[in-house]
Amino acid sequence: MKRGTGIPIGADMKGRLVKRYKRFLADVEKPCGEVVTVHCPNPGSMKGLQTPGSSVRCTTSDDPKRKLRHTLEMIRVGRVWVGLHTLRANQLAAKVLASGVVPGLDGYREIQNEVAVGGGSRLDFLLSGHDDDERPAYVEVKSVTLRGEGDASERGLFPDAVTTRGQRHMHTLARLRKEGARAAVLFIVQRADVNEVRPADEIDPAYGEALRAAANDGVEVFALQARVTANRIAAERMLPVKL
Repeated sequence: MKRGTGIPIGADMKGRLVKRYKRFLADVEKPCGEVVTVHCPNPGSMKGLQTPGSSVRCTTSDDPKRKLRHTLEMIRVGRVWVGLHTLRANQLAAKVLASGVVPGLDGYREIQNEVAVGGGSRLDFLLSGHDDDERPAYVEVKSVTLRGEGDASERGLFPDAVTTRGQRHMHTLARLRKEGARAAVLFIVQRADVNEVRPADEIDPAYGEALRAAANDGVEVFALQARVTANRIAAERMLPVKL
C-alpha cells in the first residue's frame, strides 16, 4: 500500500498524565507545573494507557463555547505514541478510502459517511461507483489501541471493553452481506508496535464470536496500522487479522 497518507493533528501541548477519570476527563501536568483538566475523547477502558506520569500530547481549541480548551490526543508507551482519540480513526479511514490506498477497498468513486442502514443503525461509510463491482460496500471502522501482554505483546486487540454496539455492527454487516452488498470492518490500529490484530476474547467473548460469525458470512476484515506523531497520523501498512 502507499504509505504516508494521513491527517494533520497539531498536538502541540506537551504534558504528563496525572489521571483519567469519569471516562471523558483527564488531568494533565504541563511542563510549567500547572495541572489542567482536558477532554478525553475515548469511551473505552483505555487499558494499559493510563499510567500516571506518562508523556501525553493535547490539541488546543480557541472555541469560546468549549468548556475545556484541550483534548487528549496521544500517550507515550515505550517507544511509540498511541492515539487515544477515537474520531481520528474515522478521519484517517475517510482519507485512505478516498485516496484508494487500502487494497481491497480501492476503486470506488463515491464515499458517504454516517449511512443509515435500517433499524435505527448507522455505519461509518458507504462506498459506491466501482467500475468492476456494482455492489455497494459498507464499511465500519474500529479504533485499536490495546496491545497484548507477555507472549501476546505483538498483538493489537479489540475491544478494550465490552461493546454491545460493536456486536450489533457485526450483525448488521452480516445482514447487509446476505442481502447482496459488500460489507467490511476496518480496524485502524493507532500504534506502531504490533504486527497483527485479533479479537480480545478475554474482554468481550461475545464480540469475538460476532466478528467470526460475520466473517464466515462473507464480511471482509481489514486492519490498517497508523503511525502517530505529534503533528500527524499516517497510514503505515496493512496488518493481518487473525480470527
